[in-house]
Amino acid sequence: MKPFAYFRAETADDAVDAFAAHPEAQYLGGGTNLVDLMKLGVAAPDLLIDVSRLPLDGIDETPDGSLHIGATVRNSDLAAHPTVRTRYPALSQALLSGASGQLRNTATTGGNLLQRTRCPYFQDTSTPCNKRVPGTGCPAREGLHRDLAVLGHSAHCIATHPSDMAVALAALDATVHLRGPRGARTLAVVDLHRLPGDRPDQDTVIRTGELITGVTLPPALPGSRCGYRKARDRASFAFALASVAAVLRVEGGVVRDAALAFGGLAHRPWRARAAEEVLRGAPATEDTYARAADAELAAAEPLRDNGFKVPLARNLTISVLAGLASPYPRT
Repeated sequence: MKPFAYFRAETADDAVDAFAAHPEAQYLGGGTNLVDLMKLGVAAPDLLIDVSRLPLDGIDETPDGSLHIGATVRNSDLAAHPTVRTRYPALSQALLSGASGQLRNTATTGGNLLQRTRCPYFQDTSTPCNKRVPGTGCPAREGLHRDLAVLGHSAHCIATHPSDMAVALAALDATVHLRGPRGARTLAVVDLHRLPGDRPDQDTVIRTGELITGVTLPPALPGSRCGYRKARDRASFAFALASVAAVLRVEGGVVRDAALAFGGLAHRPWRARAAEEVLRGAPATEDTYARAADAELAAAEPLRDNGFKVPLARNLTISVLAGLASPYPRT
C-alpha cells in the first residue's frame, strides 16, 4: 500500500490551499469511487483532502426560481428532495437508478460528476490503458468493448462516462460552480467533461486544484415535462448500456421545445443537439421521435460487439419522448 497523508478541510479555501501545496493530492467526498481506485492501484494520491464536511450541503431555491445544490449533498437526499421530485423528476429518477441505496447515502453531488470510467482495462493495472497511462494503447478496441462508447470515441479511448446524474443535469441545462487557485468560475455541465481525443487521461476541463462547490438548475420551463430512463444488464446496481434524459414541451400537438441527452454511449454525457433540432416545431408523434433519434445516432461508430447500443438508444428515445408527450406521462 502506498502511504498517503490526510487533511480535513474546514472551508473551500482551506481545501484549495492544501491542494496548491500538494499537486499530487485529490479531493475526497464520499469516496465511493476514489477509494476503490486507490485499492486497485489506479489512483495513488500523496494527500487526501477531505471535503465531505464543508458547508456545501444545502439545496436552496434562489430568487430567480433556480435551484442551487451544494457539492456535498448526498445522492439519496437530492433524489428525495420535494422540489427535485416535483420540478426536476428526471434528476431524481437518474439518481435512484444509480448504484445502491448504501452508496447513494454516501456519494456526493460533486463526486458523482467526477467519477471515472468503469472500463475493465482502466481498472486493471496489469493491462495497457491510455486513460491510465497515456501512450500505452487501448486494448479495449479489439478486446472487451461491449459496454463501451459508440459516439465521440477516438483511436486512443472508447471508455464511457458512468454517471446517471450527469446525463440528467446535461439535459436540464445545469451549471457547475468551481473554486480554485485562480478564483471562482461557472461552467455548463455539458462543457465540464471532455471527449477523449488524444488525451483520454483528461476526463474534464477542471484545472489543477479546482474544487466543485455546487450545481445550479435553471427554473423549470413552464409547461414542460422531463424524465430519465436507463437500460442495463440487471435491474439494479449496474451501469447504463444506454440511457436517455429528456425535457419536452408540447403545445397543440407540436413540440415547442426539447432537450435530450444520452448516457452510456460516450466519454461524456452526450447532449443530442441534432435530435433537438428535428424535434422543435415538429408534430409530437413517434415518427418524429424516431427521426430525431436517427439524426443524432447517425454519427455513431460502433465497434465489433457494441452495435446493439444504437437501436437500444433509439428505442429508449422514442419511449421516453412518447411517455412525456402522453396525457398520462410515463418514463
